Amino acid sequence: MELPGEQIVRTIGADHVALREQVLAELRRRIVDGEYREGERLTEIRLADDFGVSRNPVREALRVVEAEGFVQILPRRGAVVATLDETAVRDLFAVRQQLETLAAGLAAERATPAGIASLRALVEQAAAATAAKDFDRVAELNSEFHRTVIEVSANRWLVSMSAAMYHHVHWVFRVGAAQRAPHSSDEHARLVDAIEAGDPTAATEAARLHVEAAAKAALRTDRAG
Repeated sequence: MELPGEQIVRTIGADHVALREQVLAELRRRIVDGEYREGERLTEIRLADDFGVSRNPVREALRVVEAEGFVQILPRRGAVVATLDETAVRDLFAVRQQLETLAAGLAAERATPAGIASLRALVEQAAAATAAKDFDRVAELNSEFHRTVIEVSANRWLVSMSAAMYHHVHWVFRVGAAQRAPHSSDEHARLVDAIEAGDPTAATEAARLHVEAAAKAALRTDRAG
């Protein structure tokens, strides 16, 4: 309730922006989790019905996921879920190797006890989720682990540059999570050991080997990360 003399200040379009962001997050999640499959057509009308919203926030969300590479706009078909072909996967891992090895080396130099504890907790949670065969959760924890390594590196440029990439990392990992999860968890643990030891060379090498193993698995099977 507004009291006498008080003035409620609202940012222009604030509610609309919030709705657009909700639609964007849910659209991205459904693509990453495989609810909308590669090559599946996504019309504005269908998505508006799925989300219970008007077509405007759907149209804006589609523009964003197109820019992020989750959706393609094709002649006479409109928006379709993008296909993670071999070139796309190779390109993703090429960028991951550069960013994650750099982040690992910096993390070994800059990690705080709290940062290391966060990484250890994520490794333990991923191991538990793997044992429970909760591979959706494993995929979430995989991306969170890598984002946390980058945060521990305390390099703001790496943080900002990698933000969008980890939606795609999640997407790739989830497809082959059942096969890849146990190996990925062990590799994560070795990386944390090197970071905790304060050894940038060992951390960089652990990150390199991890990304290479993930890339081989991704290109050899149905994809993993």
